[in-house]
Amino acid sequence: MSVLVLGGAGYIGSHAVYKLMDSGEDVIIVDNLETGHKEALHPEATFYQGDIRKIDFLRTVFKNESIESVIHFAANSLVGESMEKPLKYFDNNVYGTQVLLQVMAEENVKHIVFSSTAAVYGEPETVPILETEKTKPLNPYGETKLTMEKMCHWASKAHGTKYVSLRYFNVAGARESGEIGEDHRPETHLIPIILEAALGKRSHVTIFGNDYDTPDGTCIRDYVHVEDLIDAHILALQYLRDGGNSDVFNIGSNQGFSVKEMINTAREVTGKGIVAKNGERRVGDPSTLVASSEKAKKVLGWDPTKTYSKKIVEDAWKWHSAHPYGYDKEGIKE
Repeated sequence: MSVLVLGGAGYIGSHAVYKLMDSGEDVIIVDNLETGHKEALHPEATFYQGDIRKIDFLRTVFKNESIESVIHFAANSLVGESMEKPLKYFDNNVYGTQVLLQVMAEENVKHIVFSSTAAVYGEPETVPILETEKTKPLNPYGETKLTMEKMCHWASKAHGTKYVSLRYFNVAGARESGEIGEDHRPETHLIPIILEAALGKRSHVTIFGNDYDTPDGTCIRDYVHVEDLIDAHILALQYLRDGGNSDVFNIGSNQGFSVKEMINTAREVTGKGIVAKNGERRVGDPSTLVASSEKAKKVLGWDPTKTYSKKIVEDAWKWHSAHPYGYDKEGIKE
């Protein structure tokens, strides 16, 4: 029996595939390569290039392979883009999940673990954020992920599909071996942007707002190492296999680091004098987002060992310094 990984050529999905293969799982990958990279595919996994919104394509994958469970990363995930193109996000994220759940019901596949987001909470009323916090997304990205959760809930009621939704905070770092890492185009995540400045690919890092009600005035975010995050997925999958009920879990570090702290950590790790300049606040940026992950630790047995700022930056730097142009070895921008 196989695990189907949707979005397995992307940043988080590729790390999931490698860890699943490390643990002896047979893995099937589906990715349309809109944002994923062929070079990130595990060489021993079975790969189908296609779009999960195409039901006949997805049915073919399920018919060809003996699929026991699904891990779902295939979604658009840029908050800013979702504000400009909300219908694209509902089409890909929500409709894509609808098609997936339909085919899973047809094929009697009962287990799905999928990536949700802290964006479902909007501006939280309490920090650290508990899973019981009200969900009130501030952007279409968060709204689509919340809709995906609700769809899984009702599919569970109707078809007996058991799900785990993992609400991520800021995912960062890279596989410790340096084989794969983060390569978004354009890059919007803070740590890769800081490291691009360290590599001389950017003249500076812009700090969007330095007057927040935080110790150093810059936004505080919760960072989780990508390999710790994937451990949570694998534990969630085993939880479902062991008969666990459908549930939702935060996956974060239980602590926060400010933008300035992350820049200073990167200066220490890289030995580079990274230039930082102050800019205006961005609309919709909360001052502090920190998760409580106690539920995941208690129920799933999750024990993150790499989720601290220096280790995250060290592993990210190992990847970025060896692959300054990401998966494009010649440095030619796509």
